[in-house]
Amino acid sequence: MLRRSRVFDPIGGSLTAKLTLAFLLVGVSGVLLFALMLGQRARVQFDRFLSNRDRSMLVNVLTQYYETHHSWAGVRRELGDVPPWDVFVRNAVLADTNATVVFDSAAYERGQLLGPADLHSSSPITVNGQIVGYVVFTPPPPRREELRAPVTVETAFLRSVLWAAATSAAVTGLIALLLGGVLARTLTRPVRELTDATQAMASGDLQQQVVVRSHDEIGQLANSFNKMSSDLARSSQLRKQMTADLAHDLRTPLAILHGYIEGLKEERIQGTPALFALLFDEVAHLQRLIEDLRVLSLADAGEFSLNRRLVDPAALLERAGLAHMAPAEEQGVSLRVETPTNLPSIAVDTDRMAQVLNNLVANALRHTQQGEIVLSAAVRDQQVQLTVRDSGSGIAADDLPFVFDRFYRGDKARQRTGGNSSGLGLAIAKAIVEAHGGSLSAASTLGQGSAFTATFPIAPPQI
Repeated sequence: MLRRSRVFDPIGGSLTAKLTLAFLLVGVSGVLLFALMLGQRARVQFDRFLSNRDRSMLVNVLTQYYETHHSWAGVRRELGDVPPWDVFVRNAVLADTNATVVFDSAAYERGQLLGPADLHSSSPITVNGQIVGYVVFTPPPPRREELRAPVTVETAFLRSVLWAAATSAAVTGLIALLLGGVLARTLTRPVRELTDATQAMASGDLQQQVVVRSHDEIGQLANSFNKMSSDLARSSQLRKQMTADLAHDLRTPLAILHGYIEGLKEERIQGTPALFALLFDEVAHLQRLIEDLRVLSLADAGEFSLNRRLVDPAALLERAGLAHMAPAEEQGVSLRVETPTNLPSIAVDTDRMAQVLNNLVANALRHTQQGEIVLSAAVRDQQVQLTVRDSGSGIAADDLPFVFDRFYRGDKARQRTGGNSSGLGLAIAKAIVEAHGGSLSAASTLGQGSAFTATFPIAPPQI
């Protein structure tokens, strides 16, 4: 029993909603983090600024006191009654030039000596260029908002910074939401179109094309989908056409055989050598058609067997030329083989290659009433090209891309004229060449002739 696997989606919803939410979360998180860091940094820096400023102010006050009294006597009593210096005095330690504590605090007692570390972090008091004392703040002076009830400039500044950060976070979040929604909808629009097109194809409508709106990965996906849709539609059309053509090609010889055999059975006609020859030709035609279909089915299934061996390309062309020399002379067509010396060998099945070349030369003879047929070979980019060129009727440009399709009849100049043709020769030739790892192409000009070129890789030396 098969179980359906359920996809876990913690967010749910469409891709547009997910992308919009993702952009919003990223934007808001970034702004909030920025605001938090900005506020924290501003508070720390401002506390440091206030501490340094208030320390400088206290040092100046103590300096003025010493200049007035020429000693530290009574400094604690005098400053301790004047706000806000009373707070600073309680949180400061004053020492004389001998580093002896003048007035105590929570951390130091009166008469205690300051250590080198304390002196290093202290603020010296200088009068007339002479150090008269040291001030050590421990703990640091409190913030200004703790000293006065009214709102100071510093507090207003911090509040304005925090308010600006909060406002910027809200505005940025709104902009991120709007831009995320627009961007997410833009990104998912091609995906929605592709979804609609694939659903239409699943319903049987293969003629589906989507608009390519970009050159990114989604645009490449749209291009691939359009090509796939075109190929599927064309394959479906060719399959239907092939079925109809196959039925026609089978019906014609069967109708002939049925008519003559029925006449012989009812003794309405007498058997003659000519009649038997006709019946034999129709049976042979059916056999060839069935064999061609079998070859194509093997090629489609990837089960095409080849007996490869090293072959001189010139020998293949000469063999095909000799096989059709007599029919060419009867038609008054010049048939010749042109090959350079020292052609590299190719690894092919000689019987299958003979089938390909015989088909190409037979087609050339069928559509060349006068002129010449040339079988040539050349080496191009580590490949060997075998070409059959004629000066016959040629192929129309609109029909040229379809000459290798099975039973294709669009090209009037290439319709089957003989009863021995199955209409699958070029399709079989292409399948054989591709089974060898090569390619078969056609070039033609209407009224001037055609050229079919089979390209094969040069055989490796180890073969």
